[in-house]
Amino acid sequence: MTNPFDDTDRSYVVLRNSLAEYSLWPVGITVPDGWEVVHEEDSRQACLSYIEEQAA
Repeated sequence: MTNPFDDTDRSYVVLRNSLAEYSLWPVGITVPDGWEVVHEEDSRQACLSYIEEQAA
């Protein structure tokens, strides 16, 4: 079984917490308490690019 966080063919969202930390999160896995979706479902690469843009 592959790790869902490493699957390049899966769709992801980007989460952010109250400390302005970002996380790449697989679609279909429950968003943990304290995190909110800030970039809707997209490819893994698009979500990673979004996180990089926010860090700049």
